[in-house]
Amino acid sequence: MSGTPAAGAARPVIVIAATPTSNGDLHVGHMAGPYLAGDVYARYAAATGRPVVYTTITDDSQTYVPTTAHRLGVEPRELVADSTARIQRTITAMGLSMAGLPPVDDRYRATVLDFFTRLHADGKLRRRTVRLPYVPATGTYLYDGLMKGICPSCLAGSAGGVCEGCGHPNNYDELLAPAATTDPDAEVTVREAEILVLPAEEYRDRLTAYYAEREGRWRPNAMRLVRELLAGPLPEIPVTVPGTWGIAAPFPETPGQILYPWVEAMPAVMYATWWANGRDGEPAAETDAHWRAGADPELVYFHGFDNVYHWGFLDLVMLMAHGDRYALPESNVVNEFYDLRGEKFSTSRGHLVWTADLLEDVPRDLVRFYLSLTAPETQRTDFTVEAMRAATGRRLVGPWNRLADALRAATLADEPGPRPVSGEGRTRAAVMAARFRSCYDLASFSPARAAETLLIHLDRLVASASAGTASTGDLLLEARTLLAFAAPILIDVAAEARAAGVDLRTDAAEPPTEISPFVLPRLPDSARPDAALAGADGRAPAGV
Repeated sequence: MSGTPAAGAARPVIVIAATPTSNGDLHVGHMAGPYLAGDVYARYAAATGRPVVYTTITDDSQTYVPTTAHRLGVEPRELVADSTARIQRTITAMGLSMAGLPPVDDRYRATVLDFFTRLHADGKLRRRTVRLPYVPATGTYLYDGLMKGICPSCLAGSAGGVCEGCGHPNNYDELLAPAATTDPDAEVTVREAEILVLPAEEYRDRLTAYYAEREGRWRPNAMRLVRELLAGPLPEIPVTVPGTWGIAAPFPETPGQILYPWVEAMPAVMYATWWANGRDGEPAAETDAHWRAGADPELVYFHGFDNVYHWGFLDLVMLMAHGDRYALPESNVVNEFYDLRGEKFSTSRGHLVWTADLLEDVPRDLVRFYLSLTAPETQRTDFTVEAMRAATGRRLVGPWNRLADALRAATLADEPGPRPVSGEGRTRAAVMAARFRSCYDLASFSPARAAETLLIHLDRLVASASAGTASTGDLLLEARTLLAFAAPILIDVAAEARAAGVDLRTDAAEPPTEISPFVLPRLPDSARPDAALAGADGRAPAGV
């Protein structure tokens, strides 16, 4: 994927899931948001013949690492190592099509520093004197997860940096009634500090044009927040802060400061893309090659509503500040919050289900299907283990296995060899493909609609097989079409079919006139009761 694509080559795709903070594992709320959706899109794009890299990287510099470590009584670096291993375990268990989690090493830090030293050399950063909350007793400046207070935009409780509820930023001394997270009773004053910033207002015209061009590809709530941001003065994005946990800032104007943790994300995922793409034979200076405008990648970000400001605005400003060096994202696919029994997932309260624990008790395809079906795409949705078991058993596993058994019986009853497909069968297969593509294509991407479309056609094919109203060839073609377009979600049953020689590509020009018999793999039943999923009932499961 490096360099300029060859003439006639398929446009490369880079799919980025929001960088997970290394202060714990990924719970079901995380997985139902960006991580599974990004995998579904990456797998679909690959099935159409496009080169795809799907990646992310742990966000080790976030302030939530030392604050969580303080709460747990462990060293921050110990927490990072343990959390990274847990996140990697969960990524593997869920079958996400990533090469793995890249190491946060010297090559990573060199990539990050090169990104900002270039901006500094180009005169894009500005010196500003700002007012920051400050704890005199410890000499600590407060920002992001180091403090909590009241959001000035919506008056909800909020951490520093951005409000999780309304999505608006609250940099510097904007958070009302600030308190230190690790010592809420400590005296908090305000102290001036000179830092480097990137003024977003200087990019207003380009930002406005960018959002106007892509508005139809963004989900409504995310675009509403963007419009609210554009309606007022645009923020000055901190690039350095007086902190101790993070990458040391190399600029002479700000001795002793670190890079503001949130600005690492863009160069971080550039590095992750390079690492995931093979990383052999390319010098450190080329770790951003896949993101350059000349490579013409389709960049797609997957993240939650609480990260619209960061991934949809702050990171965009940083790319634009480099002039025309980098491609800009085609879209940000933004999810809302996924609740557990009507309340937000909460690690601190133990109100959660770890993804890895769920996967130990429920077959992976069923978890992927149910999280896709109930994903919080445009509004908050709710998860319970009981609802998942009931829905997957009644709506998916039962009908799917009845279709598999019917197809097996039909093919055994006929003579061997390819079966002819009627014109009506080819038309139905083409209609199915078109409906699925409308679910997976970026402009209208919706794993929830894809999962529901799967159920609609599954019920139709079971009824057709039971009534004997379709020929064996027609049933086989339509079942194969169903399987091919279910493959981004049902990865294990698809892998079993591919291993048996079933062609599951989705880029065929038109349906075939005949089809060879194949076995539709059966889906496993949901496993034993909720023994390992006590977190769903309010008791904290094991883990960080």
